[in-house]
Amino acid sequence: MHSNIRRRSPVFLRWAGSKKQLLPSLRNNIPSQFERYVEPFTGSACLFFSLQPARAVLGDINAELILTYEAVRDHPGAVARELHDLHVSESNYYVLRSKDPTSLRNASRAARFIFLNRLCFNGLYRTNLRGEFNVPFGGTEGGQLPPKEQLYSAAHALKSAELKASDFEDVLETVVPGDFVYLDPPYSVKARRTFREYSSAEFGDSQLKALRRWMRDFEKRGIPFLVSYADSDEAKSLSKGFRTRRVEARRNIAGFHAHRRKAIECLISNY
Repeated sequence: MHSNIRRRSPVFLRWAGSKKQLLPSLRNNIPSQFERYVEPFTGSACLFFSLQPARAVLGDINAELILTYEAVRDHPGAVARELHDLHVSESNYYVLRSKDPTSLRNASRAARFIFLNRLCFNGLYRTNLRGEFNVPFGGTEGGQLPPKEQLYSAAHALKSAELKASDFEDVLETVVPGDFVYLDPPYSVKARRTFREYSSAEFGDSQLKALRRWMRDFEKRGIPFLVSYADSDEAKSLSKGFRTRRVEARRNIAGFHAHRRKAIECLISNY
């Protein structure tokens, strides 16, 4: 259950497609009670950090992201020290980007990830065919590096979470009655250009069909779910037979603030 919700959200990462602007709508459209929170497309985990449920499973195909959450959860002080020893500059950004993360200790590896995330172009996560992070420097628009207090706050929230570096279907295999499932998949909208480069594996039609199968399975088993997705033909296909609410959102993917625009987000649920 989530009766003891903490109101401060310790989100410390930027993320393309983050639902931060949608949090009030999301919070108003979740079940009143549940035993465990499950999120297979974790990203910046803004809804999880807002709710801070007593039990959770957070999964993501991005293994570097999950390792970062594990390091912050288990050793927030060490991550904070490593992070704040890093000099904020464009040249140092590229030095750190060129490093092999597997050669670093976990705290240093997490600090590198956070540093690159806060200073990269528009909070994007993109890799080349070798799996190497290749997003260019974006300046200091992402704000300051997260203070140690924020990392400690995140660590406190993450103590309740089982973290899984895996495909969304592997995470959904663990869902049982009593869970609430929040699904915020990468957009795969044919009608317009949207960000969906996330890893070497693209989220496309076959993944959307698999997601639809899981939604129908949860409906049969009485497991509540909420999907957030851009208003589109793909969203209409996902939502058939389920409740759909449309809310206004600000797209946070475009390259420049001046070109960001308001759009409609579909919230799809079986309750």
